[in-house]
Amino acid sequence: MTATTAEHRTAPTGRHPQRWLILGVICLAQLTVLLDNTVLSVAIPSLTRELDASTADIQWMINAYSLVQSGLLLTAGNAADRYGRRKMLICGLALFGLGSLAAGLAQSAPQLIAARAGMGVGGALLMTTTLAVVVQIFDDAERVKAIGLWSTVNSLGFAAGPLIGGVMLDRFWWGAIFLVNIPVAAIGLFAVVALVPESKNPRGDRPDLLGALLSTIGMTGVVYAIISGPEHGWTSTEVLVPAAVGALVLGGFVLWELRIPYPMLDMHFFRNQRFIGAVAGAILVAFGMGGSLFLLTQHLQFVLGYGPLDAGLRTAPLALTVVALNLSGVGARLVPKLGTPGTIAVGMTLVAAGLAAIAVLGGRHGYGGMLLGLVVMGAGVALSMPAMANAIMSAIPPEKAGVGAGVNGTLAEFGNGLGVAVLGAVLNSRFAALVPAVVGAASLPAALAAGDGPAERVRVFDAFASGLQTSQLVGAVAVLAGGLLAAMLLRRAERADSPKAAA
Repeated sequence: MTATTAEHRTAPTGRHPQRWLILGVICLAQLTVLLDNTVLSVAIPSLTRELDASTADIQWMINAYSLVQSGLLLTAGNAADRYGRRKMLICGLALFGLGSLAAGLAQSAPQLIAARAGMGVGGALLMTTTLAVVVQIFDDAERVKAIGLWSTVNSLGFAAGPLIGGVMLDRFWWGAIFLVNIPVAAIGLFAVVALVPESKNPRGDRPDLLGALLSTIGMTGVVYAIISGPEHGWTSTEVLVPAAVGALVLGGFVLWELRIPYPMLDMHFFRNQRFIGAVAGAILVAFGMGGSLFLLTQHLQFVLGYGPLDAGLRTAPLALTVVALNLSGVGARLVPKLGTPGTIAVGMTLVAAGLAAIAVLGGRHGYGGMLLGLVVMGAGVALSMPAMANAIMSAIPPEKAGVGAGVNGTLAEFGNGLGVAVLGAVLNSRFAALVPAVVGAASLPAALAAGDGPAERVRVFDAFASGLQTSQLVGAVAVLAGGLLAAMLLRRAERADSPKAAA
């Protein structure tokens, strides 16, 4: 093997001559995966009617994708490091395209659920390999900007999913929302084969099969409990049993990883203050985003009376703000001036301020008050998320970039679920306390159905709005505290590294 070929195989981090074109290809693949997290929500009436799907079927159609994807993120990242990130990117695109074809042609609810699970496998491979490739082809000077553009796709996918789904369903049958992925996957495959260099861990560590199994089972159990919580109740058997199993299996995963010489996830990363600070920040930004948007969509639909598509469109300013600021490179320019800790502190403070604005102004001024909070939140996310993703990836050796991307994706999933769980529980507790006399006050529709007369309905709406305000303020405090903690840990880690660098 020549020296050039060996260098191509291991692909050390640095500037690749076609790096920006490769980034465009990666972002296209990433966008397709992210759209499928939200696009299905607008197709629920069509699926119920044409596939004779029950409520449970619909829930599994939506959850099968995210459940499989979340459970496999760490395993997919490890496979990319070991067998080659380009190979896994190709496999991910192929599986995602085949799963989309099967989903678009499904004739029954079980067939669609199985196809969505297959798409989740492809999605896990794509979510981890795309970020890992970004780390490999960009050097330190450009990596923050590149990760910022990569992060922009996350927000664009969130905003565009309901809109694209609504447009497609107005003109075609429900299967078209999946079949449209096929040409995108085909273009992505061709471009990846032609452009993306191969890279993998040059050490060739032995595969950690038991670790992969334990992490998959543990993460699936925890994510399933988080997904099931709002429906079954957080103290129900359907939630507590998978949560307990997931937590126990993840504990076994940690013990196993500490014992073996070639761990899938090196637990010594958690001794790195930079890594811990970035992890704390990533979880809490996702916590604030996931929880607040979960509550906001309820307010827009239940209190202000918008339909699902209209409510989704009215949350778009948050994502569009993130897109605009990251495309303009604002965050990338601030990091050298403020440093990573300072950028994260400013960003998280803006996220908290946006949550507080939604809580205080959204109830008094309707959507106009919410709009200001959404824009401020978007500015905070545009600053903090790329800086934290870069901090996580910088704290992990380049040869473990796939695992680092898996950690980043897992934290986002966990933070989103935790935000929905905690802030939803705060809302329900406050709501139930304000309308204890109304039968079934644990949910707004049940309380409205049980209410007697217009005055009682107004009281129920006011109680729900008050519960939303309280939960948003709790989220704002948690995000602000977490942002300051993450910045402090990162600053301390930088100071500790300075004497080592000087020596």
